[in-house]
Amino acid sequence: WHAVAPALAQHFSVVCPDLRGYGGSFKPPVSADHAAYAKRAMAADMAQLMTCLGHERFFVAGHDRGARVAQRLALDHSDRVRRLALLDIVPTLEHFERADAAFGLGYYHWFWLAQPHPFPETLINAAPEAWFRAHTAREPKNETFFHPEALADYLRAAHDPAMISGMCEDYRAAATIDLEHDRASRAAGDRIACPLLVLWGAKGKIGQWYEPLEIWRTYAAAPVAGGAIDTGHYLAEEDPAAVTAQLAAFFL
Repeated sequence: WHAVAPALAQHFSVVCPDLRGYGGSFKPPVSADHAAYAKRAMAADMAQLMTCLGHERFFVAGHDRGARVAQRLALDHSDRVRRLALLDIVPTLEHFERADAAFGLGYYHWFWLAQPHPFPETLINAAPEAWFRAHTAREPKNETFFHPEALADYLRAAHDPAMISGMCEDYRAAATIDLEHDRASRAAGDRIACPLLVLWGAKGKIGQWYEPLEIWRTYAAAPVAGGAIDTGHYLAEEDPAAVTAQLAAFFL
């Protein structure tokens, strides 16, 4: 968000926290039920953080894992989220229930990182930079859009075994307890109550595999707008101007 947040800060108070388990945030230990890394727990972190900072109601934008937390935040704390922007995802439940060979090959890391501790951690920790570069080079086939300082920060995190375990626990939670919560929300008829903006990378997988707006409209009770941006998966780093324009127009 380093190329987007400064522009938005001209109009808003901008808060850019690392999710638990990632970056500089606290990292609960591995557990059998992965509950510490449920999106419900991560969303509660965000709600508490905003309370501590004095923001009772707020706009939310999230990308990838952060967008999954943002979806749960809008469901569990619907009275606090004024507008929601989700970048390059469809709901986790949709991914798993629609899974086919293309998904298994294209998003193989969803299944590998969710393998029991410490298998994926052991392999990643043996060559963290090789893993990171292979992982982030999937779409598009280079990482030239990463700012050198941002890339250095990502690589520092990749060298932290606790961060690697936190990341894997996030994916283990996605394949287990998050699905339980998502199915319970669907059964209860819970839907996103605030206006929703959905963006995705035209060169990435989401727009190739799904009709994102159609899917999100089944999860939302309010209007859903959005579309593709001419990027791969890393929208905010590949085309920050386009992302900033979309978010500013939606939130202002």
